[in-house]
Amino acid sequence: MANATVASGLPPLPAYEIRPMPDLLPFISDFWLSIIVMHIAYWVVSLVFHVIDVYDLFPQYRLHTPEEISQRNLASRYEVARDVIIEQIIQMISSAVLSMTEPGQMTGMEEYDVAVWATRIRLAQRALPTLLGTLGLNAAAISKNMAASHPLLAGALAGGHYPFLTTTLDDVTGTAVPAFAAWELLVAKAIYWILVPGFQFWVATCVLDAWQYFWHRAMHMNKWMYTHWHARHHRLYVPYAYGALYNHPIEGFVLDTLGAAVAYKVAMLTPRGGMAFFVFSTIKTVDDHCGYALPWDPLQHITSNNAAYHDIHHQSWGIKTNFSQPFFTIWDRILGTMWKGDTTLKYERTRAAAAGKAGKKETEESVSGRVNGKANEKINAR
Repeated sequence: MANATVASGLPPLPAYEIRPMPDLLPFISDFWLSIIVMHIAYWVVSLVFHVIDVYDLFPQYRLHTPEEISQRNLASRYEVARDVIIEQIIQMISSAVLSMTEPGQMTGMEEYDVAVWATRIRLAQRALPTLLGTLGLNAAAISKNMAASHPLLAGALAGGHYPFLTTTLDDVTGTAVPAFAAWELLVAKAIYWILVPGFQFWVATCVLDAWQYFWHRAMHMNKWMYTHWHARHHRLYVPYAYGALYNHPIEGFVLDTLGAAVAYKVAMLTPRGGMAFFVFSTIKTVDDHCGYALPWDPLQHITSNNAAYHDIHHQSWGIKTNFSQPFFTIWDRILGTMWKGDTTLKYERTRAAAAGKAGKKETEESVSGRVNGKANEKINAR
């Protein structure tokens, strides 16, 4: 490969030796880390929101009052936690199977891969003279005039011709061969380490978004799927953080576990890229169910799909809208399922109704207590 690149006037590609990539953390293998890390993230973030909720730290940002949580939800916190743990056990088994389908991640080729991208950048420069010619510009003349003051720019305009950039092929023969410009290597590294992984991550989010939208909508449109699967999740009219994965096991597997696995495979993420994606999507899902519209929460401002947006879907009046989750709202916009209109009065009514029920219950308990107290006094008097 080195001889071929030199013969074509291109810098030679470096030799490499691949080896297994060391584990990310010294005390646990990447295999086991990939199985548990997103669940650790789930409970850590949920615990933060649970503390905020229990101690009512930011009441001004609540989407619902504490009375609504106790009055309107049809599932106890124990039932929610139990079903979430069941869901996470299924996810851990699925993660183990998914990890076993992947070859072990290797290292050692990074410099070679960066050089491949630098070679592509050098080849792309060969089109510049022709491109400038179509605009009526003489690239050769411009390059000659700039050679002394801006040699790198002149080399690029000349079609990637840098005769002054050389390196020694080896210490024995002392043969000088073409070398890459610093800017070419810098751009190549940005592509390899940032743009490519970023594009893969974006593809994964788009795939998961589409997967969840259409399955989620289907579970509302199909009466059997809604009754037998999805209705369980909607027992939480007032969502809270650790209830994000409160689902029927089959729904949880199809919507979340399988959807994330498909997104991982389609985007061709690396195992570590997959871990980052799974952790991010898990945290985003928890945040979408947190029950707070926090102005300083970055996850609630990346897109318009946030806790306030998804909360509308959990209300009886918004249940046929806002199916999109967990990242974007594009499918709701395109297919006309986005909630339109003001929700202020609707939220005020549900708060007032819950407060009324709570007050009535307190009154009944107070009256009952007084009656029982008087009865006990009569019995004692006898």
